[in-house]
Amino acid sequence: RAFMEGLREVLPILVGVTPFGLITGVSAVGAGMHPVDAVLMSALVFAGAAQLAATSLMFSGAPIWTVLLTVAIVNLRHLMYSLALSPWLRSYSLLSRLLISFLMVDQSFAMQILRYPRAGEGYPRVAYALGNGLPAWVAWTAATAVGAVVGAQIPPEWQLDFAVPLMFLGLLVPAVTTRPMLVAAVVGGALALALAPLPFNLGLVIGSVVG
Repeated sequence: RAFMEGLREVLPILVGVTPFGLITGVSAVGAGMHPVDAVLMSALVFAGAAQLAATSLMFSGAPIWTVLLTVAIVNLRHLMYSLALSPWLRSYSLLSRLLISFLMVDQSFAMQILRYPRAGEGYPRVAYALGNGLPAWVAWTAATAVGAVVGAQIPPEWQLDFAVPLMFLGLLVPAVTTRPMLVAAVVGGALALALAPLPFNLGLVIGSVVG
């Protein structure tokens, strides 16, 4: 039942995950990556924003330290996600926690952090996490594969890239509940936009750190 609850709650989110995955596949192949490599990257990394940043930097010939630093900073939020969830998961085995951590993305974290406190101590949290993590992983990998293979046939007027900021804004806005959060969001976003002309996506790195 917990697995089905996780599945039911993640289904609406997949509407935003699918175009994001398509864009990632298209971008990876456009940057010179083989379609098989693009799909493997999605299956193993499973982090859209980090993948787009890494692909863009590799295409521009950025040094490897810049790619690694950018990906690390973009994914730094997962450390905070993990710390927030750890009180609810510490009783589970290492294998279970590793599986949950691999499948954890912004959307699944948002659902889990709301569900666990309400569900009580006896709730099967691993089953719930698999219910909202596995479908997202499958949809993400499949959408990347479609984007990598048929990306050139996707009409540009579809403007799929607009789904990416919309999806993250949809996650951000409900989370901004205090004045410090609002200041961090505004400062980080404003700096990232103002410094967008900097090479190697450094504007994103600076905006994240200052925010």
